[in-house]
Amino acid sequence: MWGYGPQWGTMGGYGYGYGGYGFGLIHMIFWVVILIAIVAGVVWLVRSMVGTNAPQAGVRRSAGLDVLEERYARGEINRDEYLQKKQDILG
Repeated sequence: MWGYGPQWGTMGGYGYGYGGYGFGLIHMIFWVVILIAIVAGVVWLVRSMVGTNAPQAGVRRSAGLDVLEERYARGEINRDEYLQKKQDILG
């Protein structure tokens, strides 16, 4: 008969499903981890697609400006000369 004795109800009275030993919590955590992994994968995929196909912001840099910055970094020209030439290049 149901409800009498040491093993009453489903699973011998130890709860629902997996025996009531915390497997319900483990099952829930498992699905939360799966959901987080799916969301992270979608975010990574969208960022990688946008990053490779995104148009370049601004105008292409002048090769002269790159050379000027290299000369300044090497110490071939001083700060005042660098700023003056940079202003000349940029217009």
